[in-house]
Amino acid sequence: MTLQTERTSEAPDMEAAVAEYLAANPDFFERHESLLLELRLPHVNGGSVSLLERQLAALRKESARHQQRLAELVAIGHANDQLIERLHQMTLSLMDSTSLDEVLNVLEDQLHAEFKADYVELWLFTPAELDASEEKTIRHFQAFFQQNRPCCGDLPREQLEILFGTDAGKIKSAVLIPLKSESISGVMAIGSSDKQRFQPDMGTDFLSRLGELVSQRLESASEPGA
Repeated sequence: MTLQTERTSEAPDMEAAVAEYLAANPDFFERHESLLLELRLPHVNGGSVSLLERQLAALRKESARHQQRLAELVAIGHANDQLIERLHQMTLSLMDSTSLDEVLNVLEDQLHAEFKADYVELWLFTPAELDASEEKTIRHFQAFFQQNRPCCGDLPREQLEILFGTDAGKIKSAVLIPLKSESISGVMAIGSSDKQRFQPDMGTDFLSRLGELVSQRLESASEPGA
């Protein structure tokens, strides 16, 4: 009885020593290949498998994960290519626009047709010519203008009502893109009836580029003689 107790208490120390030795000698099983076939490990479905079989199963599982990740990256790359092509086509269409009204019409049509936007609204103002009503409205977007970058997700009710009017209740998620040039500032709002369409953690690099493009084109189209 005493001997069994002593063996049990010594087992953790022995296991630690074996583990330490194998870690320090990773080529151990190269010198003792026969042991790989003799070692047995419990299987999740009962019974046991050899160490080589266990390693092979682990490698297959890891390979499947890598293949899935590669497929995800390829899909993301394909989606990005499509996004860039759509932005390119929008750029060409905007460049052909000769007036402010044409720019606004092309922008709305492209966002609906090419980017599947449910709702599109633009709110533009001239900072140097703000009236009392516009100054009051801007206060609802003060933090947004200070950050000067797109924001996505579930927007405050006040902002939705200002931008989308009677359609505000239909908007479940939205994107706000700041517009800013030398003479014009504003917001481009894209709304969706899908709550999952625009999320707070989504990337905004594309939206920032879109905002810069639209801002520049609005500035050019609003110049006298344009």
